Amino acid sequence: MRAKITYCLTAAVLVVYFVLVGSRGVLLIEQGTALTVALGVCVLVLPAIGVWFLWKNTQFISRANRLAAELDAEGGLPVDQLVRTAGGRIDRESADAVFAERRAETEDSPDDWRCWFRLAVAYHDARDTPRARKAMQRAIALHDGKPVRA
Repeated sequence: MRAKITYCLTAAVLVVYFVLVGSRGVLLIEQGTALTVALGVCVLVLPAIGVWFLWKNTQFISRANRLAAELDAEGGLPVDQLVRTAGGRIDRESADAVFAERRAETEDSPDDWRCWFRLAVAYHDARDTPRARKAMQRAIALHDGKPVRA
């Protein structure tokens, strides 16, 4: 729940920032000179990219949460069997061992979105965020019946 609140607050702050930057871009365009119009258009591009990025991340998170809820209802969420340090951090060797299990499971059932979801969690636990995101994207695509690139 804390992560959701943090995400919502961050998104709200970003939206306010996008509005402020966008208004500055409009003010620059309203000046009417070639230079200020060019700068205003460039300034408006930044919030547009930011809104797109925020929208895509929000979609990704909501789809991943939907899969997590479905997997939880089936009783298929991965059990946390990781060893943690005194400070609460995940032990690297423990994460690598669980990752090896998840990778083998996914290699045995490459078309099962559940395996890809659990692999994404294992990647995340092993602190490999880019691969975790790719694995989750694949799980979402497989769940939704969309074509998946190799």
